[in-house]
Amino acid sequence: MNSPALNSQPNRPPLQGVRVLDLTRLLPGPMCTLHLADLGADVIKIEDLGAGDYASPAVREMLNRNKRGMRLDLKQPEGVQLLLKLCETADVLVEGFRPGVMARLGLGYDVVRARNPRLVYCSISGYGQTGPLSQKAGHDLNYCGYAGVADQVGTPAGELALSNLPMGDLLGGTMPAVMGILAALFDAQCTGRGRHVDVAIADGVLAHAVIPLAGLHSRGRVPAPGGDKLTGALPCYGLYPTQDGRYLAVGAFEHKFWDTFCALLGRPDLAEHHIPKTQALNDWVRREVAQAVQAHPLAHWAQVLAGADCCVTPVLKLDEAQQLPHFQDRGMWVQVQTAQGETMTQMAMPVQMSGYRFEVQRPAPLQGQHTRELLTAAGLDDAEIDVLCQRKVVG
Repeated sequence: MNSPALNSQPNRPPLQGVRVLDLTRLLPGPMCTLHLADLGADVIKIEDLGAGDYASPAVREMLNRNKRGMRLDLKQPEGVQLLLKLCETADVLVEGFRPGVMARLGLGYDVVRARNPRLVYCSISGYGQTGPLSQKAGHDLNYCGYAGVADQVGTPAGELALSNLPMGDLLGGTMPAVMGILAALFDAQCTGRGRHVDVAIADGVLAHAVIPLAGLHSRGRVPAPGGDKLTGALPCYGLYPTQDGRYLAVGAFEHKFWDTFCALLGRPDLAEHHIPKTQALNDWVRREVAQAVQAHPLAHWAQVLAGADCCVTPVLKLDEAQQLPHFQDRGMWVQVQTAQGETMTQMAMPVQMSGYRFEVQRPAPLQGQHTRELLTAAGLDDAEIDVLCQRKVVG
């Protein structure tokens, strides 16, 4: 699955010994803590006694493996005190409430820091803890809209499009949170002082809009949707439908790749028009390529392109990607036995490193599955836990 060189050392998770309290739900926060859990952190997923994390069952299963779960009512004073007690032995707390909610609960950063100065406290929100939009509700599309990124996702016809890969939540929320937590955790290990990490999803997606900003600097205007070299302006880079309604991904930016593709296409005469000199010529080349690609089904092109080095590939569906030998060889798919006893195919952790081999140690927990275990470890006896359960402080 992995190269022998990467796994020649003992299997020690790089975040072994790090404890994370996860108060988040849905996508950005749970995926952030999933990455931490997959790297060996002891992540405790804390949910309320109501709906809890109301992500779809499949999403919940994928994002919460390798975590333990408890239920805690933070609207009750006893619930607040229990969380503060857990903070004393934690390294990281991640929350995804609207700014101000944690402070109103009595769990703001200053309160938590007083209990544990070393704790890294990460807040993930749509627009950040400060600023005119900080209290505004939003979803992935809204953050991308404000950041000028949704404007760049479109077709050559100029129509804007939606993506089933939430760019704001994942690129703008999850990954900056992981980056900020790891940086602050490293510093806390050195100095004994934690930090408040303020992650705004809109900031995160804006910070990655480097290509549109480069266009603004170089041409004085933002590229039109579908009108830049990455979104369909050139025939050498785009998506072309096949005879059976599938697609080829043509990414032949370099001339040598375009030459090879044109030869495989049976149109070597198009090779000289890698970057067409006029718009009319550009449109003609695109039509000729489209006509040639559409003459055959995807299976034909997969066979023709097998072994060819030209940056042209089939556009696979996700279930087909599961069967691709490359991803199987890389160990990118794992079979997980869920807490309900079902088998589920999940993506593996996308980072490989020497001395650590990713494993699923436990499936996503049922709501409150480890509440008693965690409270016992925190020093409460059975009688105390029973009283808290009866009063619905925990569950």
